[in-house]
Amino acid sequence: MQPRDIEDLIRVSFPDAQIEVQGDDGAHFSALVVDESFKGQNRVQQQRAVMAAVKDKVDSGELHALALTTKAPE
Repeated sequence: MQPRDIEDLIRVSFPDAQIEVQGDDGAHFSALVVDESFKGQNRVQQQRAVMAAVKDKVDSGELHALALTTKAPE
Protein backbone atom coordinates (compact mmCIF):
# COMPACT_ATOMS: atom_id res chain seq x y z
CA MET A 1 0.00 0.00 0.00
CA GLN A 2 0.99 3.57 -0.59
CA PRO A 3 -0.06 6.70 1.35
CA ARG A 4 -2.36 7.69 -1.53
CA ASP A 5 -4.21 4.35 -1.23
CA ILE A 6 -4.94 5.07 2.44
CA GLU A 7 -6.05 8.60 1.65
CA ASP A 8 -8.41 7.30 -1.03
CA LEU A 9 -9.98 4.82 1.41
CA ILE A 10 -10.52 7.51 4.04
CA ARG A 11 -11.82 10.00 1.47
CA VAL A 12 -14.74 7.67 0.62
CA SER A 13 -16.12 8.16 4.14
CA PHE A 14 -14.86 11.72 4.62
CA PRO A 15 -15.05 13.40 1.20
CA ASP A 16 -14.49 16.95 2.47
CA ALA A 17 -11.80 16.17 5.04
CA GLN A 18 -8.27 17.45 5.15
CA ILE A 19 -6.28 14.21 4.97
CA GLU A 20 -2.51 13.81 5.19
CA VAL A 21 -1.04 10.30 5.14
CA GLN A 22 2.63 9.49 5.64
CA GLY A 23 4.57 6.25 5.52
CA ASP A 24 7.05 4.67 3.19
CA ASP A 25 7.44 1.02 4.15
CA GLY A 26 4.12 -0.14 2.68
CA ALA A 27 2.69 -1.36 5.98
CA HIS A 28 3.04 1.35 8.65
CA PHE A 29 1.36 4.70 8.17
CA SER A 30 0.29 7.79 10.07
CA ALA A 31 -2.63 9.96 9.11
CA LEU A 32 -4.04 13.33 10.06
CA VAL A 33 -7.76 13.62 9.38
CA VAL A 34 -9.56 16.92 10.00
CA ASP A 35 -13.29 16.81 9.32
CA GLU A 36 -16.37 18.83 10.22
CA SER A 37 -18.23 15.64 11.19
CA PHE A 38 -15.90 15.23 14.18
CA LYS A 39 -17.43 18.21 16.00
CA GLY A 40 -18.98 17.04 19.24
CA GLN A 41 -17.20 13.67 19.12
CA ASN A 42 -14.41 12.60 21.42
CA ARG A 43 -11.12 11.33 20.02
CA VAL A 44 -12.10 7.65 20.36
CA GLN A 45 -15.29 8.21 18.36
CA GLN A 46 -13.38 10.09 15.68
CA GLN A 47 -10.71 7.44 15.36
CA ARG A 48 -13.22 4.59 15.28
CA ALA A 49 -14.95 6.29 12.36
CA VAL A 50 -11.69 6.58 10.43
CA MET A 51 -10.66 3.00 11.25
CA ALA A 52 -14.02 1.79 9.92
CA ALA A 53 -13.05 3.33 6.57
CA VAL A 54 -9.90 1.19 6.36
CA LYS A 55 -11.18 -1.90 8.18
CA ASP A 56 -11.07 -4.23 5.17
CA LYS A 57 -7.39 -3.47 4.52
CA VAL A 58 -6.53 -3.95 8.20
CA ASP A 59 -8.46 -7.23 8.35
CA SER A 60 -6.73 -8.53 5.22
CA GLY A 61 -3.30 -7.62 6.60
CA GLU A 62 -2.51 -5.22 3.76
CA LEU A 63 -2.45 -2.37 6.25
CA HIS A 64 -0.51 -3.36 9.32
CA ALA A 65 -0.52 -0.15 11.34
CA LEU A 66 -2.15 3.27 11.09
CA ALA A 67 -1.43 5.89 13.72
CA LEU A 68 -4.22 8.44 13.69
CA THR A 69 -4.56 12.07 14.62
CA THR A 70 -8.12 13.28 14.24
CA LYS A 71 -9.83 16.57 14.99
CA ALA A 72 -12.56 18.93 13.95
CA PRO A 73 -11.59 22.11 12.11
CA GLU A 74 -10.93 25.10 14.34
